[in-house]
Amino acid sequence: MSHQFSDQLPSFEQFVSLHEASGLIKSKKGTYTREQLYQAAENSWYHISIYDQDQLIAFGRMISDGVYQALICDVMVDPSYQKQGLGKKIIEALLQKCKDSGIQSVQLFSAKGKQQFYKKLGFEERELDAPGMSLII
Repeated sequence: MSHQFSDQLPSFEQFVSLHEASGLIKSKKGTYTREQLYQAAENSWYHISIYDQDQLIAFGRMISDGVYQALICDVMVDPSYQKQGLGKKIIEALLQKCKDSGIQSVQLFSAKGKQQFYKKLGFEERELDAPGMSLII
C-alpha cells in the first residue's frame, strides 16, 4: 500500500478528525479547544503527515529551538491504520529532521501504555534521579 507523506500542515478538519479518532484529544491535560490544538500544530517547528488518498491517517510534530533540543508531540495514527508501521515512520521522519538539523537531544512524553513502542525505537526512560517533570497551571 502506497501512502503519501507531507510536511505541510493538514487542514483543520483533517487534524481534528484524526485527533479525535486516535483518542489523543482525550489524553490532553488541561482544557483546550480544537482551534487551540490546531494552533499549537501550526506553531510547531516541524510536522509530518501521512495520507491514504486524501485522508489523513497519521501525524506527528515537534517543537524545537532548531539547534540542540527537540520535543516530539502529538504522534497519532488512525486506529484503522494502526499496526502497519505508520507510527514508526512518523518517528523516523521526525528524527531525520533532527539529524539533518544537527539536533542531538530529542525528548518526548509518551501516551499512557505506549512506552514500549518508543523503547523499540531507541528511546530510553529518564534516570530516576533526573526525572522529567511537569506542571499544569
